[in-house]
Amino acid sequence: MEEILNVQFPEEEEIKEQTPLSGEDGDGEAPLDKNVKLMSPTRMILRRFFRSKLSIAGIVMLAALIIFSWLGPVVYQRWGETETDRAGATDFIEHVITDDDGNRLYTQYLVTDKGINALAAPSSDHLLGTDESGLDVFTRLMYGGRLSLTLSFMAVFLTSIIGIVMGGIAGFYGGWVDNVIMRLTDMLICLPTLPLMLILGTVLTANEVPGQYYIYILMILLSLFSWTGMARLVRGQILYLREQEYMVAAEAMGYSAARRIFKHLIPNIMPQIIVTMTMSLGSMILYESTLSYLGLGVQVPFASWGTMIEVISRRNDVLQSHPLVWVPSGICILIAVLAFNFIGDGLRDALDPKQRR
Repeated sequence: MEEILNVQFPEEEEIKEQTPLSGEDGDGEAPLDKNVKLMSPTRMILRRFFRSKLSIAGIVMLAALIIFSWLGPVVYQRWGETETDRAGATDFIEHVITDDDGNRLYTQYLVTDKGINALAAPSSDHLLGTDESGLDVFTRLMYGGRLSLTLSFMAVFLTSIIGIVMGGIAGFYGGWVDNVIMRLTDMLICLPTLPLMLILGTVLTANEVPGQYYIYILMILLSLFSWTGMARLVRGQILYLREQEYMVAAEAMGYSAARRIFKHLIPNIMPQIIVTMTMSLGSMILYESTLSYLGLGVQVPFASWGTMIEVISRRNDVLQSHPLVWVPSGICILIAVLAFNFIGDGLRDALDPKQRR
């Protein structure tokens, strides 16, 4: 004999009341498990980035250079950037006067006043000594860091902006626009950058450009010839992304070309752009140092890290006997380049979508 079981199902409204609509974090999504916490993409990227020891080391080194360059002159105000120590170290040279038989008659002392305290040893007055012009090396190291880092950031941002605009237009429109921009890119790549900077530096010297603006003009001109790599990167990514479904939908909705490029395409390739910019900062510091070493940088008495090294190309005695004049600036350049490379490597790994941990 069959038994009939009466099963009562809850009403639909009761089911809605019993079903959780949001998780404990209030983000509108129910977690799969009470012990599972949802993580945003930004938090995941930061977690990957700070998990890398090299990334943390790069941030620490860069922060130390920035604090040293910008806050250092505020704390250490004993000497200015262009202030010469005119205490004038005095040399005493002893001459013994003898007769024909070699007997000592009297001693003559020759006193020489240098006028400026050049190439002085480290002391309480000069923590790293002075250079050949009597300028404090420690103070010039701080002001030189300001200029070198500022020029590098300025040049990289200018290069990136030009490259993003040119690459975005070439990749989005294609056709003859792409051909014209890419042929221009090929022409700029073929130009020898360093000899061209030497020629431009000679032109600026002939027109008597003020020394404090010299390097800024050269770095701007360098940026106008260095945007090709960024343009090629942006163009390649946009050629791939412009055929995606969301771009077809944006076009169907009647969005303008500028809005589709700068609001939908460029944000999707920002990780690659950020990594490229970070890696380029180290190269720009080396460029500035090279130009300054060749005499095309900041003119004395103004300081940059490259200008502080340039003295060894003119005076071998400084290279051999006074390492504190040029070695500290070389160490700062090395630390800056390593810091930017470490940060760039960390960003590249953190923004890689294939990384799951």
